[in-house]
Amino acid sequence: MIASLVRVPTLLEKTLELNHQVESVAKRYMNARDFLYLGRGINYPIALEGALKLKEISYIHAEGYPAGEMKHGPIALIDENMPVVILVPQNANYEKVASNMEEVIARGGRVIAICSAGDREIAGKAEVTLEIPQDNDDLAPILLSVPLQLLAYHVAVLKGTDVDQPRNLAKSVTVE
Repeated sequence: MIASLVRVPTLLEKTLELNHQVESVAKRYMNARDFLYLGRGINYPIALEGALKLKEISYIHAEGYPAGEMKHGPIALIDENMPVVILVPQNANYEKVASNMEEVIARGGRVIAICSAGDREIAGKAEVTLEIPQDNDDLAPILLSVPLQLLAYHVAVLKGTDVDQPRNLAKSVTVE
């Protein structure tokens, strides 16, 4: 684990090289009304954060949901107009999340998959893939966060919103 932690700065630099690719993805999907973000296990909170950031700075409705529970509601909303961001790095949940991705595709969902580098199976099925370096599974959430933050940023900039001063967002906690 320590060796993996030492590699984090290098892995983040490599992940940041996705910036231009993420900007192209943002141009492609910036006019969507809704986004769904799916993650499983340790990556579910990262999906929540990605959806939250997109909402906060681009004013697009976005929801994060546990990939294994999408059958309990969000699956009814999936169609050809809904981009679905799926966090599917190669880890213990890989097969299950890949299966969830196939369910989205079967319903016409437009899949933006964030997967491990070199994952040809996912790349062959998703509409768009963004590949992060494969390293320690426990550190994947750090790397997954980068393209999610970049996507929110680029969509917001393309829509002309002020990413530094999001509307209606309190920057401090107040107590009554």
